[in-house]
Amino acid sequence: MQQISAIFSVFMVIFYIGAGYVFIFYFDQYFLDKPIRVIMGSTFIFYGIYRAFRSYVQIKSIFFTKDNETE
Repeated sequence: MQQISAIFSVFMVIFYIGAGYVFIFYFDQYFLDKPIRVIMGSTFIFYGIYRAFRSYVQIKSIFFTKDNETE
């Protein structure tokens, strides 16, 4: 189950960074001012970067470390 969670977190990283990019550059609705869009978009991007780092650590520990419990 940890492997599925690690792979899902990679897709969520792509979603958060993509949503931040869309908020900053492509979301031209008139009911949101540009400073609010930039704040929301940069928050999504920074959270996506944080999730990317956490996903990297999780994937590295799950898939690329030797399992010493079998000895």
